[in-house]
Amino acid sequence: MSRRSDNTKLTAPPRWRAHFVLGLFGVFAVVLAARAFDLQVLDQAFLAKEGDKRHLRTVSVPAGRGVIKDRNGEPLALSAPTESVWAVPGAVLEAPEKLAPLARQLNMSVADLRKRLENYKSRQFLYLRRQLAPADARAVMAVDAPGIFLQREYKRYYPAGEAAAQIVGMTNIDGRGQEGLELDRDAYLHGEPGSRRVVKDRVGRVVEDLAEFNPPQAGHDLRLTIDSRMQYLAYRHIKSAVIKNDAKGGMVVMLDPATGELRAVASYPSFNPNDRGSIDASGVRARAATDVMEPGSTVKPLLLSQALDSGLYDTDDVIHTKGWFMVGRLTVKDFRNYGDVDFAKILQKSSNVGAAHVGLEMGSENVWKGYKEFGFGDITGSGFPGERFGVLNDFYEWNKVETATASYGYGMAVTAFQLIRAYGAIADDGMLRSLRLVQGDGANMHSPPKRVLKPETARTMRHLLEGVVSPAGTATRAAIPGYRVAGKTGTARKAGSGGYNENRHQALFVGMAPAEKPALVTLVMLDEPKKDAYYGGAVAAPVFAAVMRDALRLLRVPPDNPGVLTASAGESSGTGT
Repeated sequence: MSRRSDNTKLTAPPRWRAHFVLGLFGVFAVVLAARAFDLQVLDQAFLAKEGDKRHLRTVSVPAGRGVIKDRNGEPLALSAPTESVWAVPGAVLEAPEKLAPLARQLNMSVADLRKRLENYKSRQFLYLRRQLAPADARAVMAVDAPGIFLQREYKRYYPAGEAAAQIVGMTNIDGRGQEGLELDRDAYLHGEPGSRRVVKDRVGRVVEDLAEFNPPQAGHDLRLTIDSRMQYLAYRHIKSAVIKNDAKGGMVVMLDPATGELRAVASYPSFNPNDRGSIDASGVRARAATDVMEPGSTVKPLLLSQALDSGLYDTDDVIHTKGWFMVGRLTVKDFRNYGDVDFAKILQKSSNVGAAHVGLEMGSENVWKGYKEFGFGDITGSGFPGERFGVLNDFYEWNKVETATASYGYGMAVTAFQLIRAYGAIADDGMLRSLRLVQGDGANMHSPPKRVLKPETARTMRHLLEGVVSPAGTATRAAIPGYRVAGKTGTARKAGSGGYNENRHQALFVGMAPAEKPALVTLVMLDEPKKDAYYGGAVAAPVFAAVMRDALRLLRVPPDNPGVLTASAGESSGTGT
């Protein structure tokens, strides 16, 4: 065999390629080293900050909301600690075997829980249940499901329930005021949340508490002038009266005339602030401050007081009536012909004719000024949100008809707060005071009391108003055994789009006791009582007697007429306007 020689030579690759590759690796190593130096030395603070963003969290620490108390320190609204359950949806879905026991503790169906978690799978925070009792929250955590956590919150409770709901108001589930004083004084009650810095893992669990902690600042407590005992009894009696008389609604307001402090403000229908799901909007508003009404015959004592105070009339002056008279095209009528009447009889029989004669003699400007002096057309200083000014048109818009009707309470509109404040001036020897609903640091600034009547005029008027509650008056059912009672009935027709409706009325009684030095002034109003006896003396006066009898006993006010046994409210039968 012969060997064939191969003349082809095997050549090595050029040396420059090797150097090029080695150079590339060297450049790459230098770049990496430079980048590492940049990241670890020059940009260390930036990277640390970016890392903290992904692990450090600021957790809010809720502040306790202030307590709303009555004048005796009894709570009307307070907050209790609760636990809310929240989840990282993706983490929970990774353990499907935990869904059934978790749903059971959360009082949810498994399907609803799974759907909720899947709908928000991309989130890192999802509330599952809010404001659970601590024991229920512990039961949820005992399931040991991944991605389930607790957050401390506060739930608002209202011990007085519906009795004081319209004044106290309510908060939403996040603890912010929505109605009443809870809304008006929200910033004062709410406080400032605190914060703490923590380290969390990828599913939101706190793995470390850092030293940074700002404690929460609890909200301020709010003390009211309301006496919860009187509030309960006022609400109980007005609720019973509204139901008994098939009325649309009703209210009771109680005032300490010596201080201007409101002791009770109750109306029905109301609402239960502890059960937000059952709230009806018709029961939310505080009618005493926000609803206006024509006061009817309850303004007659104010008109006659101004007539006496000005010296235009004396209590013995006689006014000739015949049961009716014409003012322009208006016929002013009385319930019957009372003949010649003095001031005592105008009030005792609630004579529209007598009051109209007095008002026309005073003149439109003086009638208007008198009502203005008593606070009509102005807010009362109570500080309650949404309080109305009422309606008192300027006197230059009045002719004789408007002057006559204003003399017996038509053509104007007032709130219950305005009306009881005016009666408070008669009870307090002529001093008109701002109404007070809040005591202490949370109270509004109040204007000083203003004299609107001479003391002797106010005392004379109280004496005349005792005749209204006498057996010859229109409010015999307002009498309270052992006490001298002064007050006035009112029965006002309600106006609508087509004028006054003969079948829709508001029945009123405003009174005070003991008459010599009143401890309380109380207003009662029933809106559209459906029974035949819709007069103030028939339906409002008995409520006044029941409320005042209980309230005077609570305050331990001694009887001022212990030797005289008057008929009880349930046995007398006076009606009247």
